[in-house]
Amino acid sequence: MRRITSFLGILLLILGFSGCASFQPSAQVDNNAGAQPLPPYSGPKARIAVADFDVKAAKAGGQIGTGLREMLVTALINSNRFSVLERQALGAVMQEQELSASGAAQQGTGPQRGQIKTADLIVTAAVTEFEPEASGGAAGIGGGGSVGSGILGGLLGGSMNKAHMALDIRIIDASTSEVLAATRVQGQATDVAGGVGIGYFGGFALGAGLGGYANTPMEKAIRVCIIEAVRYISQTIPANFYKY
Repeated sequence: MRRITSFLGILLLILGFSGCASFQPSAQVDNNAGAQPLPPYSGPKARIAVADFDVKAAKAGGQIGTGLREMLVTALINSNRFSVLERQALGAVMQEQELSASGAAQQGTGPQRGQIKTADLIVTAAVTEFEPEASGGAAGIGGGGSVGSGILGGLLGGSMNKAHMALDIRIIDASTSEVLAATRVQGQATDVAGGVGIGYFGGFALGAGLGGYANTPMEKAIRVCIIEAVRYISQTIPANFYKY
């Protein structure tokens, strides 16, 4: 009886360590910010534009960069701290203005020329690391052949994957082209196959090209990076840019 009690105690200890060490996503950023959402805000906004992402990671293509940019733009707008100017659709905007000014459009309707706003700041980002399965193996402590992989692995039911990604963020003064600030944001998550608790990381949808990572550790790593990028941008922009 004493032997059974001791075994159960060891098993509970392993489960506790595994839950703390393996299943919680983590974020790393130069200013050591956490992955919590920003508090509500209702003050003046900074006017920014987000450039196309520069994709340098071997396992990420241009479509992934586009999807990550979409997520960052959405998260910046939802933070209520920024007036985000969309430059990727500028051609369509100009076309509507030209049509409104032409004789073909109904007089007195449509957009007017000379009203396009300009950004005070440009945010750029480079995808430097993108590892959907940085490491894996049987669930448990230390991999195959151990108590963890045999008993614990059976209880948890599946393999574990560790996902990782990193973004290099720069904030540029549009008037001078000076880089005002730069940092590296990293996110990683380890989870049993199938994923848990993704709703914790915010309601914004995965961008184009990223749907295949839904409900996986990679989705968690992506969301951690986006949240931390918004936090860094909002806390690093000089106060004089918040004027709109």
